[in-house]
This record gives sequence, C-alpha cells and structure tokens, in this order.
Amino acid sequence: QVQLIESGGGLVQAGDSLRLSCAADGFTFSSYAMGWFRQAPGKEREFVATISWTGGTTQYADSAKGRFTISRVNANNTAYLQMNSLKTEDTAVYYCAAAHASVSFRASGADYWGQGTQVTVTS
Repeated sequence: QVQLIESGGGLVQAGDSLRLSCAADGFTFSSYAMGWFRQAPGKEREFVATISWTGGTTQYADSAKGRFTISRVNANNTAYLQMNSLKTEDTAVYYCAAAHASVSFRASGADYWGQGTQVTVTS
C-alpha cells in the first residue's frame, strides 16, 4: 500500500523556520520525483517545489525561491522541505507528492499524494 506521510507542520511566527518531512512507503522511492504543494483556504493547490529522483534537479515556485529548500534522502525514503523566513502568506496545508520517472512535475502529474500537514504563520 502506497503511503506518503507528512510531518513537521505547526504554528509559527513570521520570520521563523520549519522543516517538513515526507516519509514514503509502498513504492520504489528512488524512482520517483518528489514534490511539495500547498493549498490555502479558498485557493487552488499550488506548486511549491520539486526534486528529481536523483536529487540532482530542483525547481521552485517564485514565492519559494531563496527561502525554501527541497531535499531527499533515498536511503531513508524521505523528502524534506526546509522553510525559512516564513511569511503569513505561507499559511496553507502542505502536501507531499510523488511522480514516477520525472525530473519535475506539477500537481496534475503526481501519481501519489499525502494527506497534508498544516502550516500556520502568524504576524
């Protein structure tokens, strides 16, 4: 059974940092690109960052560039999103996703999704 389990969300103040984790199980993690997406109340799910199956290629939304870092440890079947200098507009549910044999992908290209973890940033 495929599972993507996010953790690390929480309530923080603007300027703080959080590190989200995504633990994968039930598929060959090293063959999948991994991504982070987010959805704020009343808005569509949006791309945040992706990382290729080797970890050699990363892509970021403009809103994430310079503040967020996506990474992965294939030996641990885990992907991460380090978020620094958080802003109130980063408040959303953050979802982990996987796409087979991809370098990068958007939401429509994901094969698997996690349940999400809430990130709330207060001013």
